[in-house]
Amino acid sequence: MRKLCFFTKSTIFVFFVFLISITCLYTYAYFSPKLELTNIGQMYIYDKDDTLVYQGSGTSEWVNLENISNHLIQAVISVEDKNFYKHQGFDYPRILKAMMLNIKNKSIVQGASTISQQYIKNMYLDFDKTWSRKIEEAFLTLELEVHYDKKDILEGYLNTINFGAGNYGVMNASQYYFNKNAQDLTLEEAILLAGIPKNPTKFNPIIHYDDAINRAKVVASAMYKNHVIDEDTYNHLFEKKLNIYGKRDSNNLQMLMYYQDAVLQELETLKGIPTSLLDSGSLKIYTNLDLNIQKKLEESILKTVQDENLQVASVFVEPDTGAVRAITGGMDYQKSQYNRALKAKRQVGSTMKPFLYYAALENGMTSSSTFLSEQTNFVFSNNKTYSPSNYNDIYANKNITMAAALAYSDNIYAVKTHLFLGENTLVDTAKKAGIEGNLIANPSLALGTSELNMMGFVHGYTTLANGGYETDNFFIRKVEDLEGNVLYEHKNTKKLVLNSNYVYILNEMLSNTSNPKFQSYTTPTALSISQQMSKKYALKTGTTNTDYWTVGYNKDALLMIWLGYDEATDINSDTSRWAKQIWVETIEDSLKDKNTDWYDTPPNIIGVLEDPVTGESATNDNACVFYYVKGSEGNIDLELEQKEE
Repeated sequence: MRKLCFFTKSTIFVFFVFLISITCLYTYAYFSPKLELTNIGQMYIYDKDDTLVYQGSGTSEWVNLENISNHLIQAVISVEDKNFYKHQGFDYPRILKAMMLNIKNKSIVQGASTISQQYIKNMYLDFDKTWSRKIEEAFLTLELEVHYDKKDILEGYLNTINFGAGNYGVMNASQYYFNKNAQDLTLEEAILLAGIPKNPTKFNPIIHYDDAINRAKVVASAMYKNHVIDEDTYNHLFEKKLNIYGKRDSNNLQMLMYYQDAVLQELETLKGIPTSLLDSGSLKIYTNLDLNIQKKLEESILKTVQDENLQVASVFVEPDTGAVRAITGGMDYQKSQYNRALKAKRQVGSTMKPFLYYAALENGMTSSSTFLSEQTNFVFSNNKTYSPSNYNDIYANKNITMAAALAYSDNIYAVKTHLFLGENTLVDTAKKAGIEGNLIANPSLALGTSELNMMGFVHGYTTLANGGYETDNFFIRKVEDLEGNVLYEHKNTKKLVLNSNYVYILNEMLSNTSNPKFQSYTTPTALSISQQMSKKYALKTGTTNTDYWTVGYNKDALLMIWLGYDEATDINSDTSRWAKQIWVETIEDSLKDKNTDWYDTPPNIIGVLEDPVTGESATNDNACVFYYVKGSEGNIDLELEQKEE
């Protein structure tokens, strides 16, 4: 009896202490400064000229609650906080139920955050699960509830919540996903949107439509249980596939969002950005985007490529700084958000050869060193053989120079050079130049059989375009909070990793891929677009059965293009013509107002007039300038001995 009496008194005491504590807390919150609810959850992305190109949320996009579809309001309340209008910031029965369920399962399987708590987290807090953060959240939630009515809280929450793909707030999300204002959403559209914030990436209906619908059915179930929709309506939802729009009205380029995705991916790797701002989107992000280049690149791609199933990835870099000015990750972001420039790995073909020939120059060969170009069967230990072939089986059947081999993309010369140097030499050189990826030291590596990601590959080409200096390729130059405080600023770094003399000679050789003087028993690989070039470029193409690459540069611009099918099926001959056309149109347009000069000749480099194919001294009209480090000039005939181990 005494125990029962003690328990009763203790319970009453605890209840009154709790009641007094809550009263004190609400009183304290009432006299605290009023929280600011506007201008929260905005994300601004600027181009290289500090012009706003994307606004994720903001006062101009703020929509009043009466102008939001009641379907969406009811869907959000049903799935997120069914007692929203009954509690004062905390749903205590729900908290108790969640605690018991989590204790039973010995893990956190259910949360109990209200809309008010989630709004506070989105606005002011990071998402760390610490006691100090929880206490701060509780105080701010109390302040929110005592200073604002439910309409204001719900309106603010719906205008700042993350709906994925850079969309913060119901208006941005409605216009992006369904091309309509928030008040015009149908029931099914509203239910689908209400499900996205649970996991904005997983439930993005453009990328993961089926997952988004499954989540929407969970929302619909909550609405049915809360008597918001009747049984007949519930049973007939999502019988037809919804039409997802997936575009923006401003700067509505089909491929611009690939650049934004790259920016957001890089943003997550930057140090010094508070987690709260990353999650809420309250940031000003200043990028390297050149909207004119991005527009021209997309325009050329859409005009040139005549195959709706073919994909195009590309990256445009300013070599001196490594700044990425434009990028495409596919033909149409609405149809596929898979960013091939960032994520795909493909064979790079003959675009690997410049790194091979740099290694050759560094190891004693010259631009006029010759190998015999003929159909060759390479025999290795254990009778293993390798029989590469030239494009269309065209061979000189005589000794040709390195310069000619590069201009014609001669595979036999490349493999002989690769084996002459040793298979690991190319691997080491590529890594030294900054190429990121797994390179396998085998005979075919010289022909680009290893699969590389475009951003990892263009890093090495940036080093060549930089005269041997490695620099970071980056999208973001500065990040600020909404008050203008600088949270991050990119610092340009340069490190000399290659010999500038040999890089200069290599770049001169690469300019011969469009040089008509090299037209002989075959044609330089980029001669078809030479008439469209008003400036001098180092240029290389690469072909496999399933991929076509064009990459070229001078000291002011670098553009890499890839065309292929996602299924890695064979490509046709038109693809090479399309890639080169996109490249020349875009890079020429980007430099039309610049007085671009070629690289300065290093003081210990000399030029000698020689025959393009044989490397012999020549003074006729077809003679070309071959470049050498002083003292190394002259033709060198090489022989490759194959030894059995």
